[in-house]
Amino acid sequence: MILYINGDSHSAGAEAVNSYCFAEDDPFYYALGRIPHPDNERASYGCNIANELFAILHCDAESASSNARIIRTTRKYLETTTPDFIIIGWSTWEREEWLQDGVYWQINAGGVGHDWPDSVKEQYQDYIVNLDWRKKTKLAHQQIREFHTELLDTDIPHLFFNTYNDFHTQEPVYWHDSYVDPYNPNMTYCKWLTDQGFQSNSSYHFGAEAHRKWAEFLLPRLTALL
Repeated sequence: MILYINGDSHSAGAEAVNSYCFAEDDPFYYALGRIPHPDNERASYGCNIANELFAILHCDAESASSNARIIRTTRKYLETTTPDFIIIGWSTWEREEWLQDGVYWQINAGGVGHDWPDSVKEQYQDYIVNLDWRKKTKLAHQQIREFHTELLDTDIPHLFFNTYNDFHTQEPVYWHDSYVDPYNPNMTYCKWLTDQGFQSNSSYHFGAEAHRKWAEFLLPRLTALL
């Protein structure tokens, strides 16, 4: 069985057992680039679920990821591999992905990246000034809905959840039990874990025990779809 995971830092297990987000943050794993730090990935909810199912885990999650990157990389993975199940934790609605000179840059409202080229930094100023949260939320809802339909057409079981934002302002649609209460602000990953008594760090990341709890929460929903 192959379990495919995608998402942002929460699905990557960022800082779950150490202070690293990307593998390259650790000098021992610098050559691995922006993939999840191996120690944190082993503590992630995805790895916990894979262990319970005796599944092979393929994790494409990346810290600071936009939903555009999540959809793009999942589609690319599906070009060559058909997993038995997909889990995606969606990122915040304002994030974007920009392609500049063959490089995909992940953009969010948190500020200018120190490694961004000047062309991206200049474009970022317009992005911040014109950021419309209502439009971003509506667009995210539409894009995720379209991607859900794609996966339905391929008969690949999948489970979505919101990590931080929710869709309570959008007109509800039916998700075939493949989305964890997307219109309920109390059922995002961060809010649900906080309500369970877990505390996140200053980067809103949770520890290994919280990841185990989230895995326990998702597992019966997953198995019901298999």
